[in-house]
Amino acid sequence: MKKYGMMCSGLLLCFSLSAQEVQLKELSTGKRTSMRGLSVVDDSVAWVSGSNGHVGKTIDGGKTWQWTQPLGYEKLDFRDIEAFNDQKALLLNAGSPAYLLLTEDGGKSWKEVYRNTDSLIFYDGMDFWNEQQGIAFGDPIDGKMPLLFTEDGGHHWRNISDQLKQPMKEGEAGFAASGTSIRTGPKGNVWIATGGTVSQIYHSADFGRNWRIYSCPILQGEPSTGPFSIAFYNERQGVVVGGNYLKDKENQNNVLLTFDGGKSWEKPQTPVSGYRSAVEFIDPGYVVATGSSGTDISADGGRNWKSVSSHNFNAVRKAKKGKLILMTGPRGEIYQLVLK
Repeated sequence: MKKYGMMCSGLLLCFSLSAQEVQLKELSTGKRTSMRGLSVVDDSVAWVSGSNGHVGKTIDGGKTWQWTQPLGYEKLDFRDIEAFNDQKALLLNAGSPAYLLLTEDGGKSWKEVYRNTDSLIFYDGMDFWNEQQGIAFGDPIDGKMPLLFTEDGGHHWRNISDQLKQPMKEGEAGFAASGTSIRTGPKGNVWIATGGTVSQIYHSADFGRNWRIYSCPILQGEPSTGPFSIAFYNERQGVVVGGNYLKDKENQNNVLLTFDGGKSWEKPQTPVSGYRSAVEFIDPGYVVATGSSGTDISADGGRNWKSVSSHNFNAVRKAKKGKLILMTGPRGEIYQLVLK
């Protein structure tokens, strides 16, 4: 959505969550950049991206970071990044013109694989089912959601917007808060969460060929409200978080659970503590949600949440293969979340 608008190394914050200890370990202050893009490949490799064209990579679990700015794209706000290994990653910026950039040499060089110069284009996020097939979505143009699809690992992108037949509502749009308002799942499943004047969940079970739309009864009705992030542990169990980013300490109806793949949603017994811009399943029980007013963790699949930090973060992601959990913030912070 278009309107969404140096600490000491080694800082360690510890909290108790039932029998589990939660630690927030500072890894890097990185660059003076707001980082919303985050992709954790495994316990060693992770990539981050943010404003002013900054891109960071670690190959040692976050101990050290290598930084770059793709030449010619230094002013872009890269709000989403998808990494496949220590050599290959894709960048997606917010705003117009819209670009997708690909590196296959560890960030030394970047190739422009997609460009859209429409003055109204604004992509909110992307996700991949595997190393070849991926999808991206954006805010509506003339009531239609822009959708891109790749089946060759991001080298080429095809416009599949016409495959979503239903028009979006007036004032409905996505949020490019952490790149996680779109999520892919097994067997071609993909979910997209939209907000603003109305909140809806767009679901496809066949790689974006056909779509169903479900109502999402989260806080909505204003441009600053709705679901900012969605996550699924499997085809049925999911969670959505958000709220009102202009009132980030309020926690009125800003987290919901689904157990039928997004068709219906229910409130948890104990909600998160405020507006949240990212949510991630650690396992079927543990779920973490974070945002500008802090971080909450659930130990029972999202039914009850406990605040573990008031630190401002934008994104949280767990390793695709491994246990590493990273969090990024608006001033270049990179933290590791550790459950013991």
